[in-house]
Amino acid sequence: MEKVSQEAMVIAKMPESLSKKEFTYCPGCHHGIVHRLIAELIDEFSLREKTVLVAPVGCSVFAYEFFNVDGTVAPHGRALAVATGMKRSRPDLFVMTYQGDGDLAAIGTAETIHAANRGERVTTIFINNAVYGMTGGQMAPTTLLGMKTTTSPYGRRPEKEGYPIHVMEIMKELPGVAYAERVKVSRPQDVPKAKMAIKKAFYAQLLDIGFGIVEVINMSNKLGYGSSRGWKMA
Repeated sequence: MEKVSQEAMVIAKMPESLSKKEFTYCPGCHHGIVHRLIAELIDEFSLREKTVLVAPVGCSVFAYEFFNVDGTVAPHGRALAVATGMKRSRPDLFVMTYQGDGDLAAIGTAETIHAANRGERVTTIFINNAVYGMTGGQMAPTTLLGMKTTTSPYGRRPEKEGYPIHVMEIMKELPGVAYAERVKVSRPQDVPKAKMAIKKAFYAQLLDIGFGIVEVINMSNKLGYGSSRGWKMA
């Protein structure tokens, strides 16, 4: 049998755009999977020396520890305002934001909608677990009807807590949005689809055609997006 070199047997390796720091996210969280997909694409597009990552308040604030790219931390909800300033002053850079639903869809609602509507040449990765996960599990704008949180212990009710905001449905109506897609990474077969969606959002910026955003549903089967079962009541 012909001897196969060790180098030839390598089928995967750590992306250069990830740092060597071990992930500190909660077990079962999908941040780590999404981080790797982003890092792989940064490497594939040879963007590491041109990328600036904007991470706001929330679990996403730790992203700067795990990516081997330049970055900054924005005030809560203001990531896209900061990213807009960076991209307009340095259009040669690849600027992206990494945000949770409490940040992007609550405190940062205005920044999100207006940056998208203006067609800012920025890429946004939106992690949605439909709850304020870092600060105690309070209801978020994206919390679905029937979901129980610390501030909606009986489940979200439209007559009491109002209706959830579906960000992608809003994004698709805005003329400045070049690409918007909702994906998940909860099953192995979902991961390549999610990577392709993020890749297309990258292209929206790289080809200078508009704003690109990908929503990644965290714990998607329970949140009910793309599933006929919907939210499973406790």
